[in-house]
Amino acid sequence: MFAFNKVLTNQILNKTLQTRVLSTFNPSELTPIFSKQLPGTPENWKEERFLLSIHKAGPKIRPKKRHPLDNRPQMKGVVLKTLIRKPKKPNSANRKCVLVKLSNGKEITAFVPGEGHNLQEHSVVLVHKKRVRDVPGLKVRVIRGAYDCAHVTKNG
Repeated sequence: MFAFNKVLTNQILNKTLQTRVLSTFNPSELTPIFSKQLPGTPENWKEERFLLSIHKAGPKIRPKKRHPLDNRPQMKGVVLKTLIRKPKKPNSANRKCVLVKLSNGKEITAFVPGEGHNLQEHSVVLVHKKRVRDVPGLKVRVIRGAYDCAHVTKNG
């Protein structure tokens, strides 16, 4: 009887060991990591590859905004046309401006400060960088009393 119990216990132990070994064995673990496919369906693989490529490329590098006068304090230019611009919401007036072709070849709209001016087409002016706060896009002003632009004659 004792020998029978010993044989029975050996058989039970062998079966449990076999089931443990079989339950822990997974053939997918033997394949290398890089050969595994992306998770999800084949429709998602394109999207995942696209997102991965964007991530690897990194953020776009945007060009810095350039100074309108090429980082010079003043610049000479020729008037092409006189303009009138309207200011932003709370203000109401007509701002006198001129379209100027600068000596570097760029065309810029410049504000003429003061009341009244004598500028016409082909007048030579000197401009400097100083924005007009209530008119969007105006970053340059004409210097009064330089070249063809006369001083302000009206008394305030």
